[in-house]
Amino acid sequence: MCPGRIYAALAAIALAVASLQAQERFGVVELSANFMREKPGYEEELGDQTLMGTPVEILDKEGYWLKIRTPEPYIAWVTDLTVARMDSLSLVKYIAEPKYICTVKWTEMWAEPSTASLRIGDMVQGDIVRIWKDAKGKPVKSKGFLGVMLPSGRKAYVKASCLEDFAGWAASRMATPDNVVNTALTFNGTPYMWGGTSPKAFDCSGLTRTAYFLNGVLLPRNASQQVNVGIEVNIEPLKSAIASGGPVTSFGDLRKGDLLFFGRKGADGKTRITHVGLYIGGGRLIHSSHLVRINSLDPAEPDYYEGSTRLVKARRMCEPDGTPYTEPLIKDSRYYFPQ
Repeated sequence: MCPGRIYAALAAIALAVASLQAQERFGVVELSANFMREKPGYEEELGDQTLMGTPVEILDKEGYWLKIRTPEPYIAWVTDLTVARMDSLSLVKYIAEPKYICTVKWTEMWAEPSTASLRIGDMVQGDIVRIWKDAKGKPVKSKGFLGVMLPSGRKAYVKASCLEDFAGWAASRMATPDNVVNTALTFNGTPYMWGGTSPKAFDCSGLTRTAYFLNGVLLPRNASQQVNVGIEVNIEPLKSAIASGGPVTSFGDLRKGDLLFFGRKGADGKTRITHVGLYIGGGRLIHSSHLVRINSLDPAEPDYYEGSTRLVKARRMCEPDGTPYTEPLIKDSRYYFPQ
């Protein structure tokens, strides 16, 4: 092939690559807790929430609705103004940039370093934003506020006490039984919402996933997926005692931080997982049912959880030192840090 044709072919390839990149098939969540609908429409079922700073893949578009896939993975629909669209190279650059993570239940973003200025939006625990740097490359700080940059590039100020350096935070997480349980307990009394996965509201698996996420471990989204990770824990003595009406004298091999799964048999005879809770020790669990609450697994106790007869399995997600059995740590995830 002559040089002219080679150059022409290379130019065509470069143009094709540029065209694919320009399609902006990726994005990053722009809202504190983005509502993900099972179909494109505000009246459609809420399937999940995904937090600010989460990278997503854009699969389809219908009107102003985008069909996205999250890292969990979960596929659902969000509106286009709630995702900052990017091409693949922009997303790689975004992931590599230094960030803050919100470490309080809820806070606000402001146009200036003052709560008297224009409100830009809110943040919840687990939200991730880029660090806003000045012309000298130093993080913007003023009057007890830190400068942040949203995925779209908008700039704002957040109280410094509400943020931590994301890389340092991720490196320091340890999903020990005590840490996971203590995190879950901070959400006691939070309202239940189907699809809720933020401190604003939780469904059952949203609570367990968040308790582990805030301790550095990424679990799948739904109870039916979470039951397939980790290792099996023997609870046969507990199930037998519950079935007999109690009292319970043995909780099997359960320890703090284990996930408890409840289910029902379908017409095909297969058990369908319908609920999940977190074992906190002493024969009790914390779970999101009507609201996040603590209940006993012992029928003889006054706070007995009425659904305990449906207990089918228990799974352990981590070693005592916080090392996960099957799921990655946030610090090792390509969705949050360059790998």
